[in-house]
Amino acid sequence: MALETLSFVSLSDAEAQDLLRQHKLGLTVEEARQIERDILGRPLTIAEATAWSIEGSEHCSYKSSRRHLATLPTSAPNVMLGPEEDAGIVELARVGKERYGIVFAHESHNHPSQIVPYEGAATGIGGIVRDVACMGAKVIAVADPLRFGDVNVPRSKWIVGGVVGGIGGYGNPIGVPNIAGDAYFSASFNENCLVNVVSLGLVRESGIIHSKAPQGAGEKGYDLILVGKPTDNSGFGGASFASFELDAASKDKNKGAVQEPNAFLKRHLLEATWQLCNTLRERGLINQVGFKDLGAGGILCASVELVDAGGYGAEIDLEAVHVAMPNLPPQVILAAETQERFMWVTPPEITALVLKHYNETWALPQVSKGARASVIGKVRVGGEYVVMYRGERVIAAKACDITQGIKYDRTYEAPATQHAEPPLPEPAQLGEVLLKILAHENVASRACLYERYDKTVQGITVLEPGQADAGVMQPLIDEDVPDEVKRVGLALAVDSNPFFGRLSPYWGAATAVVEAMRNVAAVGAMPWAVTDCLNYGNPEKPHQMWQLTEGIRGVGDACRGVHLKGFGDSPVPVVSGNVSLYNESKAGAVDPSAIIACLGRVEDVSKVITMEFKSANSEIYLLGERKDELGGSVYYQLHNELGKNVPQVNFKQAEGEIYTVIDAISTGVVAACHDISDGGLGVTLAEMCFGGGGQGTIGVEVDLAAVGAGLPAWKKLFSETGGFVLEVKEAEEFKSICARYDALPIHLGTTTSQGKLVVREGEKIVLDAPVAELARAWQNGLRDK
Repeated sequence: MALETLSFVSLSDAEAQDLLRQHKLGLTVEEARQIERDILGRPLTIAEATAWSIEGSEHCSYKSSRRHLATLPTSAPNVMLGPEEDAGIVELARVGKERYGIVFAHESHNHPSQIVPYEGAATGIGGIVRDVACMGAKVIAVADPLRFGDVNVPRSKWIVGGVVGGIGGYGNPIGVPNIAGDAYFSASFNENCLVNVVSLGLVRESGIIHSKAPQGAGEKGYDLILVGKPTDNSGFGGASFASFELDAASKDKNKGAVQEPNAFLKRHLLEATWQLCNTLRERGLINQVGFKDLGAGGILCASVELVDAGGYGAEIDLEAVHVAMPNLPPQVILAAETQERFMWVTPPEITALVLKHYNETWALPQVSKGARASVIGKVRVGGEYVVMYRGERVIAAKACDITQGIKYDRTYEAPATQHAEPPLPEPAQLGEVLLKILAHENVASRACLYERYDKTVQGITVLEPGQADAGVMQPLIDEDVPDEVKRVGLALAVDSNPFFGRLSPYWGAATAVVEAMRNVAAVGAMPWAVTDCLNYGNPEKPHQMWQLTEGIRGVGDACRGVHLKGFGDSPVPVVSGNVSLYNESKAGAVDPSAIIACLGRVEDVSKVITMEFKSANSEIYLLGERKDELGGSVYYQLHNELGKNVPQVNFKQAEGEIYTVIDAISTGVVAACHDISDGGLGVTLAEMCFGGGGQGTIGVEVDLAAVGAGLPAWKKLFSETGGFVLEVKEAEEFKSICARYDALPIHLGTTTSQGKLVVREGEKIVLDAPVAELARAWQNGLRDK
């Protein structure tokens, strides 16, 4: 039977488009013609068209963003591996010649989660965990930055329930704690929720495995081993599906592009793989293998990327693939995104060890029907990527041609839209305003979300979500290292305000970076590395491509503007990330959202602090002058306004304040610290009074006379200019640390035992509210929606 091929060069545009649509291919007509005419020089097989559709998608090839991403700072003295493989790695500690690294990865699963929330979010966690595990690391943490539609819309509530259920329903059984996250609600996300996921792993430098075929793999005919679930048709076309605008009319059809999770098999696979990594390291074989997770594009992407990264080609036999369904077309076997799968590249003398480890020692076929480890191909010299099925070559192309896709240098331009500050009257009752802000869906306690997650499994969590501005872990506590190394910890925080991004993609992104850095600094951690997940609309539209380029520019400038403390002019590096485009429907695009995860390093976890005030009669200081920057604020959201004056970070000033906070916590002169963000200074003070659990009773009395010269009290309280509020134990020593970094400490007032938040301007009391009442509004705000 002759192999069916597709030819586009002789067809009209309409005919070519119909052919692409018939085979569900994510190529443009011109791309299909270019591949046929200029790359292959012949018509494409369906499998080849599928390969280019997936590998050439924005999700895999970064065809619109790659040249802009190249401007980000990715090198620093602490970087062990930058953004060139499935995850980045930064040094956490060293013992003798051995370095311990933290594997740091960030991904999105937006489109699937909008269509099938539980499965979409669950498989998002599954994919990011695999990204970390395939570096040879033990997965130790996940985090979940989430963006949902209008909280009052029933479908938005359904999506929230499904997404949170999927994250907990998958993350909890695999035994990985969720230690950080955030959530925003905006009508911008009604048709396109954002489900970003972050994961961390612990790895020894001697145990790092790379996502590429090792040197000599082609010459020696290394094997390609597929491990995990039998391949089915789930998730077929998922990567290309994520590179199109969502069409409400096609949502049911697109459900097939969402993978199906199996958390318990994943846990079994993680444990088996972790033990195999240790065995290979102990036997000195770790540098002789390559390893990659199967995510977007399934067998296709894993195999072609592994071999091309090593400069090789491959020969794949699809009949050797263990499958769960009969008569699957070759392109489906090749590109389905069936979950819980990995791929190894091994020399023939190690192959038997790997097969026995999974199939016998860890008994995959008995644990899950059809699961196993199978040899499905060989690495070859010459760079040719050949896929065989029933004696036919369904793909015969250069591996590098498939992985490179077709790059674009898209035009972009700023929109002409101008924003303005709303003419709002001065509020009469600031206490009532503060209660409304605390109960607002973008400020209120997220406990009803994260209470469904396991935050302490593995026994290394020091600070959980809600206790402080960042989660904190002690990942080396069980390692065979000196006690002072065991005390080294990490902090993790995520951030990005979509309302800031709507006003200014540049400042939205830059502020997200600095705010995430402030979050880890507020517990006492040094900003150590960041990842970015860039969530934007359709890059084919010049205004939305401009938003993407501005976001990338903002991330880069912020990382270069706040330096790696103790390393001179080294920027805080971007070690990993993801670009998620086409987050758009007929209703419009999502708010530009450069979602940032910041990893912090803590020298001694016994010194980390939380946000709540610890005692009465403490001195309270502010770092970060108040400015007229309410653009995108929660105060304006209360009035259905956006405003104009988005917060604009002074990087040098922010760096000095961050360094001050780190040193002040390290030396023990600060008892509590909280950054100023959503809701402004008023919310920060309230949350410090009642704490992250809402149970605190310490009050505070502050005077705004020395704050924000010329601003009315309501702007001083509700402007969202970044900064910190600190409970200080030793005022003179604190001021000395501030002077070291040219930070300006502003004395606000003192804590009290009366359980009230009192705000003055000189002699005038402008706000007087019981802490218990404020806490109730905050605790119940989101639950009552």
